[in-house]
Amino acid sequence: MSIKPLVILPDPVLRLVSKPVERVDASLRKLADDMLDTMYDAPGIGLAAIQVGEPLRMLVIDVAKEGEPKAPHVFINPEIVEQSGEASIYEEGCLSIPDYYAEVERPATVRVTYLDREGKPQEVAAAGLLATCLQHEIDHLNGVLFIDHISKLKRDMVVRKFRKLAKDRPPSRMVG
Repeated sequence: MSIKPLVILPDPVLRLVSKPVERVDASLRKLADDMLDTMYDAPGIGLAAIQVGEPLRMLVIDVAKEGEPKAPHVFINPEIVEQSGEASIYEEGCLSIPDYYAEVERPATVRVTYLDREGKPQEVAAAGLLATCLQHEIDHLNGVLFIDHISKLKRDMVVRKFRKLAKDRPPSRMVG
């Protein structure tokens, strides 16, 4: 297992729509394990494959509170099949947009279908932080960032800041 470099805004890779996973095999499970290592190292509570340069519809999440045992989950080809009309607001951050946080309004609950790390179909009904995290990471798979849910003025300021920072940083490279 290894820690992978994160793709950082304004890298255009973050705007790619990820492709469905066609086969769950040992190499995909290794990628999931590497993503978990990367997420824990960052530290974060969710990571989409595109954030490590892999345009695949896979994400990892662990919303266990500090002091609780780790509770990693792998979601392959996740799809939101139902969402509540009721909204909730969480302050979100993103490993690909370091040190920037903003309040985002999203549906309070979602139902998501996905394949687990063995390729078996699963379904989860999520509320609270898990629901927010799933929606945030699934957005990544569709080339959407959490800053797309805030005002244009704030979004433009964030993008400008990260473009300026990117001039001092080499661009990421796609893998695979």
